[in-house]
Order: sequence, then C-alpha cells, then structure tokens
Amino acid sequence: MGSTPLLKDKLVSFTNRFVFSIFYVLVPATLLCTYLYLLSLTQHSTTTTTYHSSFSSPHPPLPSSSPFSTENDKVYHHSCHYSNGDWVHDKSGPLYNATTCGTIKESEKCTSNGRPDMGYLYWRWKPNECNLPRFEPLTFLQLVENKHIAFVGDSLARNQLESLLCMLATVSTPNLVYKSANDNKFRRWHFPSHNANLSLYWSPFLVQGVERSNEGPYYNTMYLDHVNERWARDIEWFDMIVVSYGHWFLLPSVYYEGGLVIGSLNCPDLNHTQMDFYVPLRKVLRTTLRSIIERKRSKGKSEVDVIVKTFSPAHFEGDWNKAGTCLKTKPYKKEEKEVEGMDGEIRKIEIEEVENAKVKASEFGGFRLDILDVTKLALLRPDGHPGPYMNPFPFANGVPEHVQNDCVHWCLPGPIDTWNEIFLQIIKK
Repeated sequence: MGSTPLLKDKLVSFTNRFVFSIFYVLVPATLLCTYLYLLSLTQHSTTTTTYHSSFSSPHPPLPSSSPFSTENDKVYHHSCHYSNGDWVHDKSGPLYNATTCGTIKESEKCTSNGRPDMGYLYWRWKPNECNLPRFEPLTFLQLVENKHIAFVGDSLARNQLESLLCMLATVSTPNLVYKSANDNKFRRWHFPSHNANLSLYWSPFLVQGVERSNEGPYYNTMYLDHVNERWARDIEWFDMIVVSYGHWFLLPSVYYEGGLVIGSLNCPDLNHTQMDFYVPLRKVLRTTLRSIIERKRSKGKSEVDVIVKTFSPAHFEGDWNKAGTCLKTKPYKKEEKEVEGMDGEIRKIEIEEVENAKVKASEFGGFRLDILDVTKLALLRPDGHPGPYMNPFPFANGVPEHVQNDCVHWCLPGPIDTWNEIFLQIIKK
C-alpha cells in the first residue's frame, strides 16, 4: 500500500512531460502549416488587369516581368534538335477542329471549305534524336501565367497564333479584348484563368515601311534602319516576342537606309541599283533584335524572351501569281527534300543574326534569344496548305478555268500545330 503514492507521483510526472512534449511539437508544426498555406495563397493570387482600347500607351502593366526560364523550369530541359526528323503516321489526330475553334480564319478552314481528303490531319513530326511530346494546353498556360506574348510579323505569325489559340481553347476560353478598327491585323486575347495575354501585331517588314497595293505603287518601301513603331512602342510590356517574316521580301521593293535609297528589287522602271533581298532581310532582323534589346534596357526591364521563327517554304507548283497549285495529299519523306537554295539561305541568315544578337544581349543579361526552326518540317508538308480550299467548295459547279490557291499558309488544324509543340518545348527550357 505504501508504494501507491510513489506510483501516482511517477504517473503524474510522466503525464506532464508527455503533454509538454506534444505541445512542443504541435505548436511549431501548426505555425509551419499556417505559413505554407498563406504562402500558397500569395503565389496563386491573380491581379485584376484593366484593358484599354489601344495597343499603344497607356498599357496594362503585367504583374510579372521575370524571364520564362526559372529554376523550377529546369526539369523540363530537353537537349534535342527538333528541326531534323520525319513525318510519321499518327492515328490520334489533332486536338481541335474548325467547328470547335472560333478563331480560325475562313480561308484556313480546309475541311469546312470542302477539302475531301482527311489524311493530312494524321501525321506527327518525329525528330531524329527524340520524341516531340504532344501539345499540353494546360502546361503552356501555367508557364505563361501573368505574362504577355506578342506575335510580330507577317500572316504566318497570325497563322501560328490562331493555331495556338485553338489548342489552348480546349482547356481555357480566351477573351478577345482588343481588335483594330476595320481589320484584324492587331488583336489581343486574354486568358482569365491564368491572366495570360497573347497579342498579334501586323508588321510584315518588321521595320517601318509602306506595303504595295492595287491603288498605289506596285512595290514595297522599307526603311531598313527604323523599326516599326506600331509594335516597337509596346516592347516594354512584352515578356516574349515571336518574330515571323520573309515572304514579303520576295516582292518588288525599294530599300532606304540613312534616309537614302540604297537599291531596289525587281523595279526596272526605277533608276535604282538592282539588289537581291538577302541583304535587306538581314538588316531588318538586325535592326529588330537591336531595338528590342536597347529599348528593354532603356526602360529598366531587361527580361525578355525573343523567338525567331525560321522561314516556312511555300509549295506552289508554278508561280504563285500565275495559277500555281499545291494538290499533293501526302508529306515528302525526309530524304526526298533538302533545305537548300533560297529557303536555306533565308534560314541561314535568320540563325546567324540571332547568334550575333546573343553576343550583344550577353553584355546586359536577362535576354534570351532562340530559334524556332520550322524550315525542314514545313518543307516536307506540301499537303498541309489550303490550296483551292481557301474558298468554300471551289469545285461545286465543276472545275473553273482558273482557281485561286493558297500554298503559303496552313490549314487549321494542320502541320502548323507542330510549330507550337516545339514552341512549348522552347518555353519549357
């Protein structure tokens, strides 16, 4: 009986120590959980953005100006040359169609316009050294959250952007928040789910210039040393710029530099020095990349990604303005076609100028320049263009003597969707 008080004392002592230990562990754990919860709320909060009716200032300041490539993104790195490969059969088909996507230009709705063959939809690009993953719309939106991507250049910039919008719309609906009056050459879409903005800036020369027209001169005018302010004045708001140009340089043109005419292309009635378009093509890209770097630095916002898409070859059998057609229904095999001649030279110039700009950008830091090399994979797809189906049912009343063909742009859906699959891999890097 005498041992009972001692046993009780030991039990009370053990209980006190146990309760204190539990309290000592639970309180810090509770505080840590609370901190992590509040941190997650901060990281996933979004900022409400007010949009204006013009692309020019005042402009919506986007919440994040950090570069796309971060420490967290390193897990996505792939050392693979996506530009070399072959087209292989794929039964899965595209992510969308002309019925489910509302941002496709009418002339690129090939199946809706009566194209009878569907085989062109069932090919996938297989790089030589790796597999190109299928496009992941949600992953793309997560990577561009709170960012602004600008597609700048010619109608192939628009073509690629429309493809991207269609694929992203399978998981999140974009809102058209700006459209220029009387045309669709300047537009912006906003994805409220991720506060992401995708803009289109029409600028086929990238620099200042005047497009040829039926009412005016038959030639283009380009000022090779003056970037086009229609898009350049908004550079400070861009987190990424995708550049596309080339086809307009094949047309008759007059070139200015330093306020003086330095030559012209295919303008025999003008008293100018005849020159090919390769030098102006190079000067224009050099002016563009230099302007982006200098203007970002001058605004104190050096972080920007610049992606230059390489030249996408046309597939006219015959001249484009002389009833040329593109009626093939299958891709070429990789051994059937090589990137050479004009296509190869334009691609070479684009790659060289990007490499030169990297040297300039390295002096400041925060700039990332890359190439979206689509030349070879586009060259192998003569079957991917609208052709005569740029217009609805062109043969409904028989075969007319002359049928207009589009052998430059791409059907949607179609091979151009692959450009955005590679684009996503570039962003993941």
